[in-house]
Amino acid sequence: MKRIAYASPVNPAPSGISDYSEELLPYLGKYVAITLYVEDGLRPANPQLARHLEVRPISRLERDQRRRPFDAIIYHMGNSPAHLGIWRALQRIPGVVVLHDFVLHHFMLQEMVASRGQIDLYRAEMARRYGADGARVAELMLRGRFTAAAFDFPFCEDVLARADGMLVHSRYVLERVAALRPDLPAMLVPMGVPLPPAVPRAEARARLGLPLDALILASFGHINPYKRLEPALWALRELRETWPAVRYLLVGSISTNYDARAVVERAGLADAVTITGYVSRADFEDYVAAADICLNLRHPTAGETSASLLRLLGAGRPTLVTASGSFVELPRGVVAQVDPDPAEGDLILAYCRLLAQRPDLADAMGQAARAYVAREHTLDAAALGYVRFLAHHYGWGDIRPVRDAPLWEVAGMAERGRREVRAAQSASSVTAGPVVSPVLLRPVTEALVELGFTEHDRDILEATVKALNELQ
Repeated sequence: MKRIAYASPVNPAPSGISDYSEELLPYLGKYVAITLYVEDGLRPANPQLARHLEVRPISRLERDQRRRPFDAIIYHMGNSPAHLGIWRALQRIPGVVVLHDFVLHHFMLQEMVASRGQIDLYRAEMARRYGADGARVAELMLRGRFTAAAFDFPFCEDVLARADGMLVHSRYVLERVAALRPDLPAMLVPMGVPLPPAVPRAEARARLGLPLDALILASFGHINPYKRLEPALWALRELRETWPAVRYLLVGSISTNYDARAVVERAGLADAVTITGYVSRADFEDYVAAADICLNLRHPTAGETSASLLRLLGAGRPTLVTASGSFVELPRGVVAQVDPDPAEGDLILAYCRLLAQRPDLADAMGQAARAYVAREHTLDAAALGYVRFLAHHYGWGDIRPVRDAPLWEVAGMAERGRREVRAAQSASSVTAGPVVSPVLLRPVTEALVELGFTEHDRDILEATVKALNELQ
């Protein structure tokens, strides 16, 4: 059985790639033995990782590779500080890079300036690579003026130079990688996501305290200046003339370089817009189910393929996307594409009006989206794409699965999370002694849920709490 080292952020590291890897790993484990390398000091929040894989700090990878070389090393690279340890390991030991963002400018700025204090090196590299325009943008970035022009200078050349193979999730990135390094073996593999559970809209809205009969728009993911909030808010203001109770949910963390709340207040829409901040996966899926129309807009693009977008489509939500980057590769009828031009707000408004007035059309679009994800973006196909590339690249020959099923089940994780919360609340309410410490209660609750117990198994919960009281 082939052995691979897999270097990636995992939860609680603040990166969408954390969720991506935790969903892919059990399927990849059908074919190969995996050692997971994570940032030094990070303790994975998902207990399944330590239960099924060897988990080691990324600083140990170089020594481990010398002692017993892996058959392949996979590095996940994205445009966030969560990849600092991975990038430093890649500089010492080449491997196959999964490039989640073609533009790594903001990551390299963090690495050179914020982490290492190499301001002069950053200036010099921007000028050397991109000339006078690069030098001008470097000065703006160093002054904290995070200009959209930075996306024109990808700063990914060093990562491509250290890679001995490349996996990408869009033709958009594949073509740009080939233009910079045509000799690099590269392959397009689908991004796999589990189909979200079918959460009834009324139930989701009730749990979230949202009105049952209002028109609800929602955007998901990290909120930054490139998520097209201003044109979306303009469309929202116009929609209020027909749907006075319309609501717009911004679900996700907010960039420290963007005052989204101030933008909403200036638009006079504070009473119609809710900014949730970061939410759990269970709440994320409830917000998706609660939405009538989703807006997944971003321009300029870093070349990313959005897992959060695929989750919206997999949940059957009619979704608007920006017609740029990899998003133009999505089929017609699966999404509605919005050009990032002066008429952007008008087109957002027109699509929202149409979908709100024609629920039959919105439903057909949602069904087409879910069918597309179920057909083209399965976790099985994603894992097989990885293995086929590695086998061809390293001459492994024919690789067959050594397991019939994934190492663990990832579908329905949100519902499992809800059951854990309910079981923990029920266990805490059992009057069998003093309050049990959450340090003891949490892992025991997880184990009970895995065995199939719920909040209705009160006799088991009472016995469990009694035993924990005695231990405590």
